[in-house]
Amino acid sequence: MLQDALSAFAAVMVVGARATGKTTSAARLAGQVDRLDVPDVAATYRADPDAALRRAGRPLLLDEWQEVPEVLAAVKRAVDRDRTPGQFLLTGSIRATTELSTWAGTGRVVRLAMHPLAEREIAGEVSGDDLVTRRTTGWLDSIPANLQTVDIDGYVALAARGSFPELAFTERTARQRRLWFDSYLDDLVTRDVGSIGAPRDPVRLRRYVAALALNLAGQPADASLVRDAGINAKTAVAYDRALTNLAVLDLVPAWSSNRLKRLTKAPKRYLIDAALAAAAADVSAPEIISDSDLRGRWFDAFAVMQLRAELATASPSRAMYHLRVEGGRHEVDLVVDVGRGRLFGIEFKAGTAPTRQDARHLVWLRDELGKNFAGGVVLHSGQAVVELEERIAAVPLCALWSPPADAPGRRDRSV
Repeated sequence: MLQDALSAFAAVMVVGARATGKTTSAARLAGQVDRLDVPDVAATYRADPDAALRRAGRPLLLDEWQEVPEVLAAVKRAVDRDRTPGQFLLTGSIRATTELSTWAGTGRVVRLAMHPLAEREIAGEVSGDDLVTRRTTGWLDSIPANLQTVDIDGYVALAARGSFPELAFTERTARQRRLWFDSYLDDLVTRDVGSIGAPRDPVRLRRYVAALALNLAGQPADASLVRDAGINAKTAVAYDRALTNLAVLDLVPAWSSNRLKRLTKAPKRYLIDAALAAAAADVSAPEIISDSDLRGRWFDAFAVMQLRAELATASPSRAMYHLRVEGGRHEVDLVVDVGRGRLFGIEFKAGTAPTRQDARHLVWLRDELGKNFAGGVVLHSGQAVVELEERIAAVPLCALWSPPADAPGRRDRSV
């Protein structure tokens, strides 16, 4: 996607959480790399960003652009003068949005989001359509009968391993992984948040991240988060904005529709990586497995990690929402708008034997939407691939990435 974008546009920005591989990926396509977190390089660009851009080779990668935010305006001016594709790559660990006074790239800089690795990428099984694209009739037939399944212990182990490249492709002990994540969190609360001008109180911010982690994949009341973190509501709003701009917090918005009444408006909250959430909440894989509430939350969060990457790279890309009727009478974990007002629903069940009861909210959504219900799936931790109801199926989560058990050249990525 990055190479394709660079072949068509003059400037491409890659955004995402720190350590997701933005610089490594972009550097493969760059003719020159200027790191703006290096003091001498930053000084050169601050002195005269337009001249620095003129002198540089192409494609030019401006890494950690937020250290010299005025460089964005210089890139805009350069693109206005010359729209030849493939001139600039920008990478950084904040989401440049219209909220930021520094953003000057509208219409000149296209943006690509980079997430932690999906299991399809780690397993090398990146070919084929995404789950939502495969929703057409007969899509269940494409799932191999001899699927390489994973049990709930395996899913939790994968979630606790982490999906940052540094961890996904290297052998680490549980203690070493925890050290890596603790360091990541320390940098987040002491350095990263302060770099974008957000309130910086490392102790309180760390408590707030822990509260978010313990409520992973949920809709906690703002008052409870504020109470647990020992902060006020204004500070919580500032922390949410900062963590979102740093791409560490993912707020999945609530679906709204005039057709469905009494829908809640609060977002579901996810940290960008389930293992990062485990470190923030100070829970281990055995603790997650032994607690039904934690087990369900981490299975949900791990599944969303896979779908987040799939939907971002789909063509066209799709946005995730959740759907909940006030009072909780009906709730669908995720819904995806597939165009023309049609919804695809997804439920997560950490159990191994999904039943029609597990699909009841999808059945409700199907009956409410009629022809606008594009299909639904219950992703679970068992082995069954079965149609539960009309246009609703149960599928193992690992079907998103696993080849048949006897596939030639299959690589063993067991944890």
